[in-house]
Amino acid sequence: MTTVSLQTIVHHCDRVLRVSAIKDYAGAANGLQVENRGSVTRVAAAVDASLATVRLAITARADLLIVHHGLFWAPSHPWTGKRHELLCLLIENNLAVYSAHLPLDAHPKLGNNARLCAALGLKRLRPFFFSHETQIGLQAQTNLPRTELVARLARATGVEPKLVPGGPAVCRRIGVVTGGAGDEVKQAVAEGVDTFITGEGPHWTYALAEELGVNVLYGGHYATETFGVKALAEHLAAKFQLPWCFLDHPTGL
Repeated sequence: MTTVSLQTIVHHCDRVLRVSAIKDYAGAANGLQVENRGSVTRVAAAVDASLATVRLAITARADLLIVHHGLFWAPSHPWTGKRHELLCLLIENNLAVYSAHLPLDAHPKLGNNARLCAALGLKRLRPFFFSHETQIGLQAQTNLPRTELVARLARATGVEPKLVPGGPAVCRRIGVVTGGAGDEVKQAVAEGVDTFITGEGPHWTYALAEELGVNVLYGGHYATETFGVKALAEHLAAKFQLPWCFLDHPTGL
């Protein structure tokens, strides 16, 4: 059984993902969020760090859990009730948690956006969607029927997307920002796309997309963000010769 230092893996992830250089939401706390006893033999990946995914990681006998949405988005004290149960599970089962939010979205090879674009067959990609002082999404110039794009997104995610058909029937400039960027349709249009793919958005964006003349495809927040953690875990497994697994715990949102 291969054993690798936790700090070696953390240092590698921090460097590859440029964690210290990419700004994020205040609660993201990118990087190592929970230590274990110092070594890793098996890696698990999940979209969200939660009581449910921690239990799945323990069942999978992992000692490192890689996540996109970490533990600390809001004040997490006091550690009582379910928070105390979560803390006990992590400590008692020697499970470390590493989280990467916008640094993983933005990565040009391992990122959610890069991997989703690859799954959609989009090429000649360019940076797109300025947020937190960096471009976190990608855009592609193409000549793709909207119906085909919808079908490709469904195949890539395994979820039927919600289409707002406010733009042209043939998509020529597609922007991709996984997750919850739906309330930024106006920004996407300002950056020149006629079709915007993201995870989820509020009700009022339907009318806005029609008024702005843009197609919006909501592929699901969870479904569009499974790509990055899988890619990162697979990368770590190959580099450090460690087994890995993906813990699928879909929210349907």
